[in-house]
Amino acid sequence: MNDLTRESDLVDFGELSPAVNELLQKGVLAYRSDKARADELFREALELSPHELPAYYCLYKIHTYMGNLEVAWIVANQGLEEALRQCGWPLDPHSWPLKETAPGSPEHFALYTLKALSFIQLKRGNKPKAMENLDILRVLDPKGYVGWTVIYELAQGVA
Repeated sequence: MNDLTRESDLVDFGELSPAVNELLQKGVLAYRSDKARADELFREALELSPHELPAYYCLYKIHTYMGNLEVAWIVANQGLEEALRQCGWPLDPHSWPLKETAPGSPEHFALYTLKALSFIQLKRGNKPKAMENLDILRVLDPKGYVGWTVIYELAQGVA
């Protein structure tokens, strides 16, 4: 564990400011019984520090789980834009460079979020766009480190 993560953390979000980490940990705990409170805590973390990517992840993940696909779509795209700004990549994923990405890096977050957007597109009934994103991930992440292969398998079962 890095020096910014406490052993009592429910989730290791990597290197975060203590205030953001505390809000995210409280949000993870709240999600079990009070989804609205979790949303508030994750949004507070995002407002406090919009450059710390895990807050976007928490928000789009809970909204995807709850079936709030429009909210999940918006937040995932906002997080993706911030990650792309941080790593200097263009908005168009077809133009992203082929390179190894380290867990916790903005580049890794971008690939992971593209996978999440593929899942959201699939759930929204837009299989062609989901498959387009998955084809990009097949090239950029051939070993499937961000888990896109799971979404690809799900997509194969969707008409």
